[in-house]
Amino acid sequence: MTAAERLKRDQAAAKTEAHRRVTIRDAATLILIDSNGPSVLMGRRSMKHVFMPGRFVFPGGRVDPTDSRVRLHTTFDDATLTKLTAQMRSKHSDARARALGAAAIREVYEETGVLVGAKGAETLPTGPAWQPFRDRGIGLDFSALRYVFRAITPPGRPRRFDTRFFAVPREAIAEIDPTRIGEDAELEEIAWVTLDEARTLELPGITHTVIDSLAKRLAESPELPAGGPVPFFRFVRGERTMELL
Repeated sequence: MTAAERLKRDQAAAKTEAHRRVTIRDAATLILIDSNGPSVLMGRRSMKHVFMPGRFVFPGGRVDPTDSRVRLHTTFDDATLTKLTAQMRSKHSDARARALGAAAIREVYEETGVLVGAKGAETLPTGPAWQPFRDRGIGLDFSALRYVFRAITPPGRPRRFDTRFFAVPREAIAEIDPTRIGEDAELEEIAWVTLDEARTLELPGITHTVIDSLAKRLAESPELPAGGPVPFFRFVRGERTMELL
C-alpha cells in the first residue's frame, strides 16, 4: 500500500469514526400556516448558535425527556399517528409520537411566544415548561397537527437530528405571549412570509426542500387532510435518499 493510499484509508476511517460519535437526537418542528398567501411563520437563528447560525428556519428543537409524559387535551388522529410511528427508531412508538407533538408546540412557544392549543380545555399539561399554558387554560390539541416531512441530518455535521415537521393552521393559535421575544431569544426577525418570499431567505438546504414539498401538498389540497404522503429525507450508505411514508 502506497503512502497516498494509507493516507486516504486513514482519512476515511477518521471520518467514519467522527460520524459514529454524533448521536442522532429526536427533534420536532412546527410550521404555522396562514391560508392567505399562503404564509408561514419563520425566524432567523442567532449567530451564537453552533447549529445553522444566521439561517432562517421554522420554530423547532430537540425533544426533552419529559415531553413523552405531557397530558393532552386531544391526541393525534389515527391517520397521522400511523404515519408518525412508521419507521420509528424508538420501541415505545406511541410515547415517542406524543413527545414529538409536545416538543413541536413547546418549542414554537419558547422561540416565538405563540401558544398553540385549545382554549378553555379541561385537561391541561403539567410540568414547569407548560406553566404559561396552564395560566391561560390552554390544553394541548394534537388533532390539528399534520405530519408533513421527516429529515435526518446528514453525517459529518456537528449535531444530527431526526426531525419531524408538523404543520398547523394559524387558527390553532390560542394566544401570543409577547414577553418571550427579546435580545436573548433563540429566533430573531420573526415574521410571516409567503412561500415565495421564504425561498429568497438564507435557508438551510433541507428547508428549501420542505418548502417545495409543502407548497406542492398545499396546491393539491389547501386543508392538508390527515394521512397524506410524508417525504422522508436521509442518507443511506452515503447516498442521499427520499422516500414516502
